[in-house]
Amino acid sequence: MSWTYHPELLATPVPRYTSYPTAAEFTTEVGRADMDSALAAVGADQPVSLYLHIPYCHEICWYCGCNTGAANRTHRLATYLEALAAEVALMAARLGGRGQIGRIAFGGGSPNAIAPSQFAALLQQVREAFDAHDADISIELDPRSLDDGWFDAIAKAGITRASLGVQTLDPDIQAGIGRVQPLALIEQATVGLRRAGVTSLNFDLMYGLPGQDAAILEATLRDAVRLRPDRTALFGYAHVPHLIPRQRRIDDSALPGAAERFHQAELGHALLTEAGYEPVGFDHYALPSDPLALAARGGTLRRNFQGFTDDPAEVLIGMGASAISQLPGLLAQNEKNAGRYRMQVGAHLLPVERGVRRSATDQRRGRLIESLLCRGNASAAGLLDASVGERLHPFVDADLIRLDGDELFLRPDAQPYARVIAAIFDQYRQPQARRFSSAI
Repeated sequence: MSWTYHPELLATPVPRYTSYPTAAEFTTEVGRADMDSALAAVGADQPVSLYLHIPYCHEICWYCGCNTGAANRTHRLATYLEALAAEVALMAARLGGRGQIGRIAFGGGSPNAIAPSQFAALLQQVREAFDAHDADISIELDPRSLDDGWFDAIAKAGITRASLGVQTLDPDIQAGIGRVQPLALIEQATVGLRRAGVTSLNFDLMYGLPGQDAAILEATLRDAVRLRPDRTALFGYAHVPHLIPRQRRIDDSALPGAAERFHQAELGHALLTEAGYEPVGFDHYALPSDPLALAARGGTLRRNFQGFTDDPAEVLIGMGASAISQLPGLLAQNEKNAGRYRMQVGAHLLPVERGVRRSATDQRRGRLIESLLCRGNASAAGLLDASVGERLHPFVDADLIRLDGDELFLRPDAQPYARVIAAIFDQYRQPQARRFSSAI
């Protein structure tokens, strides 16, 4: 199956919709009182997932938009982990034993920027504080700072899900984005994680990088497929140096154009599906036996701040500087500055700094957008007014969507347009070209 390129339908940058409303709508009108109220509404047996943010890396990649700093001071890491442990205790006390913890995820930055012993101590504290000894554990990893100590820690922790930041395997492009990691290093990391018991391994890969063409992308994809990760996320690089100053080190004159980016995404789709991976949402691929593919086929795929997921929990509690919590009526983000974050939790205060209250209409629109992106169809009952119909019309004409009454269906080749179509139902969207990433 080939995709048809309609540049006029991809001209407007749109959010990635890891939440609705998106983080662009967060304001300081939301604070810790809102978080306290939302936590009080969590039921005794309600499924809850936890996310812990480690905002440090041994080396800072130039393309990265994460809230992260250099892990170059032992004292800095130690004091941050003390604050994170304090927030864990605060959050567990607020829940008071309510909620059933099914998932614990560690992200960043790079969780393996800290020592394996520090990670083991943190995980043990979380398990005890939330009575979460049976929860599934997942972790994001930088292969450049993985070693035998970390493989041992992952095995002892019983971690079965891990994600490796691979991005590209071309040496010249790696140098051009500040992330040098030879193929042999990725091979070593893959073998080590498999031996440690990881059964669902994800590779993060990117297209649209400076100097990257179809041949270079294909070579990376073929090497990645040979290593047989269970999942692959193929992201389009978003070059927004006005928002992420470190990206100014990247040569933007070497970036592929819009048409080339489209065809790189199409190439990735074709190669990965030919290799036996099933498309999941608009930028993920998974082997048929992986839980993510099973969720996609079974209609239970979800989307949250960690991307496409098989996690069914409606409540996701984020801990750490800049971490975001997602609850039915609230999205709340912690203080981003690590120093101010430490001060707040040191004063026994929840460090919520901003967010948005989710109205009933927000939740309804959020369910529609999530259904479109995860399942390719959604009921738009009550939301198909004249303005929405007018904006949908070009996609109908291009045979990218089908309307059946109030039901909206994406055609099989509508994958690269999914976010743009979803944005039509976003009541907060404003056509500001510099606010979001390219649609493809």
